Amino acid sequence: MGLRMAGWPAYKTFQSTMIHRFSLPLLLLANALHAQPLERQWKDTQGRVIQAVYVASTVDSVTIRMADGKQHTLPLVRLSADDQAFVKSQAASAAATKPGVDVVPDPARLPVEKRAWPAQVEVPAKSVEITPTVENAAAREFVYQSEGFVFTSQAKLAGSMMKEVARTFEATKSLVAALPWGVVCQPPEGFERYKAALYETRDDYKAAGGPENSGGVYMSGPKVFMIPFPSLGLEMRGKTWFKDDTYRSDTLVHEITHQVMDSYLPFLPKWVIEGTAEYTENLPYKSGTFRVDGHKGGMKDAVSEAARRAFSPQIPSLKEHMTMNRAAWDAIADRSNEGMGELYFRSYLLVYFFNHLDGDKKGSRFIKFMDAVYGEVKALRDFFADPRVKRYPDGRFSYPQNFPPPDMKPESAPFKHLEILMDGRSYAQLVEQIKNAYKDVGVKLTVGE
Repeated sequence: MGLRMAGWPAYKTFQSTMIHRFSLPLLLLANALHAQPLERQWKDTQGRVIQAVYVASTVDSVTIRMADGKQHTLPLVRLSADDQAFVKSQAASAAATKPGVDVVPDPARLPVEKRAWPAQVEVPAKSVEITPTVENAAAREFVYQSEGFVFTSQAKLAGSMMKEVARTFEATKSLVAALPWGVVCQPPEGFERYKAALYETRDDYKAAGGPENSGGVYMSGPKVFMIPFPSLGLEMRGKTWFKDDTYRSDTLVHEITHQVMDSYLPFLPKWVIEGTAEYTENLPYKSGTFRVDGHKGGMKDAVSEAARRAFSPQIPSLKEHMTMNRAAWDAIADRSNEGMGELYFRSYLLVYFFNHLDGDKKGSRFIKFMDAVYGEVKALRDFFADPRVKRYPDGRFSYPQNFPPPDMKPESAPFKHLEILMDGRSYAQLVEQIKNAYKDVGVKLTVGE
């Protein structure tokens, strides 16, 4: 799960030359919607008006639905004072009618049938406000905080520069939380925020334990994202750090996805772990905004990039790939960069299929699968919250014999809910459905049972 270095012969280089164009939802004038609850005009701080339906909100953002059914999540600070007051009134009303729940219900925990894919996700401006907490030049230690992350840096960065670094981290967290997978982005137990360690040089990064052939890595043991400045698009000009204007953050998004989904990883097959990260990586992204409705273009770009790298669109054995344990996966990935790239590409094709081409084409089976995995995550959290469980500083824990923890065995836990995805289909049937679905969108995919 390490970042591939620019120029490293893997499926994706760290910096991509692809440019994605997009427009913000409040730049679009929508036709009037048919009357429905909470339909109203919305005005941004520049006076632009749209007609949309209130869906849900958090303390600093609101989700609205347009006439075409697409949803957009917008920072409250971009809306008029009247709109901000309206959103707060809706949140207060929801709390009053539902005693015992949070003031703002978590949209990620809505019933599966009520979830919808957002058209785009924009990071709230409040999330990337930077607070420096430690500045110790002698010790090469500078600590900065955004809303959801704490960054330890070996060199001092200007607030504007650190804000640019934090934007991709916070935007990816917002994206994963907004997708209908129902992922609850919660820092690891005992952490107030997710942790990232920034190293001034690649030598510093490797000396701290960063893998030799990587541009950055999420370490699931210490729960920290390690990354050198060059992999963040930072370069020294004279005595000042600047952001490279040609920098692309695609693969950085991949690793941040792993980080914010950390509690889910023990209960997911490797193809889902890497496929979901490849999925977020391939969504069009610019300046803190993900265009989720651009997923098809992202998929076509990924197929073209794979072809350029001589990765043919094929899954030699669907069953083998979907049930591959971690030892087998690592053996292939460690053998060659090309082997790892092939695994990532196949995993992406599968995750894309289950989210946009399977069944109702709304990802219902995959969403139900992720809900079942959420049940495992919650069961584990509840287990450790029980006073009968004792935890020790070295990571060990003890528990009564009659109160065992949920299954976390790597040979069984990740595959417990695969049947939800199969939904009574044989692998032979699923093979045909995958091939035909990709054929319908113009991709010739070879799949073996």
